[in-house]
Amino acid sequence: MEIDAHYFNERKEKARVIYVAQKSIHNPYLKSDVIFNSDGFHHLQFSARRERDKKEQLLKFSLFPLAIGIIKNSGTLQEYRKGLVTIGKQAKDGFTKMKHAEYWGFVAIVGQNQIKIRVILRKVGDGNVIFWSVMPYSKLKTGQKLHTDGIEDE
Repeated sequence: MEIDAHYFNERKEKARVIYVAQKSIHNPYLKSDVIFNSDGFHHLQFSARRERDKKEQLLKFSLFPLAIGIIKNSGTLQEYRKGLVTIGKQAKDGFTKMKHAEYWGFVAIVGQNQIKIRVILRKVGDGNVIFWSVMPYSKLKTGQKLHTDGIEDE
């Protein structure tokens, strides 16, 4: 299925306007502000220096407004990862600068359709915590089944 360029650009611009309007949001779990810089918006469109599929980009653009609420309200951490990341391009001598990075994952069931999504925040070295990504918690092809009734109702 080919995605209409006008439709894609319209959705991207709408997401960009919402993104740029956010300078920072306080996260209760980290007890610090999460910064919305160009790195986060770039990562919605690219991964490992390659452009993401247009459908994947549209999905991330549509989930982004929900991510804002998750960052603002998450007091419980679901995922944490720490490791080395490359910084910049490879030097002429073949070496690449590396820094320690931390990633935090917050998961919530949100939106009118009650879907489960994951928001990733990232901190490189001694830098700021930034918004990094948003994605469905699981593949949406099979459809997420979320129950609105309590366990005792089954």
